[in-house]
Amino acid sequence: MTKLKVGDDAPDFSCPDKDGKLVTLKDFIDQKPIVLYFYPKDETTICTKEACEFRDKYQKFIEAGADVIGVSRDDADSHSKFTSKYSLPFTLLSDKGGELAKLYGAEGNFLSPGRVTFIIDKNGKIALNHSAFLSASSHIEESLKVIEKLKTS
Repeated sequence: MTKLKVGDDAPDFSCPDKDGKLVTLKDFIDQKPIVLYFYPKDETTICTKEACEFRDKYQKFIEAGADVIGVSRDDADSHSKFTSKYSLPFTLLSDKGGELAKLYGAEGNFLSPGRVTFIIDKNGKIALNHSAFLSASSHIEESLKVIEKLKTS
């Protein structure tokens, strides 16, 4: 398991979104910071609460100049239904084999995939690595604080 630290280069990735379109880190670098959050599974209690809280605060992220990307092992069809059901305005990526989670050190344990949030600045550097398996909201508040700091630096 790779433990990325603040200041490390964010590993590049290429994963399909809910429509099967490949999304890469390079799509965002030099443009804006991103919140890349890993969660265990669509439609589970804590994951749904987390996604809905990101949805409810999404405008704050946009106003701060950032975007949000969620990642789980669910397939594109599951993400499409999850996005539609909860009106999620941000991108969800399918990490079917868990390779992206492994690359970021967010794979979790034998019981469940991890719940880890990264902020990647527009230079491709890790600005936050926040893990809180049972907390749906600490990721969002911490992420907003870091994004606001990036805006002023």
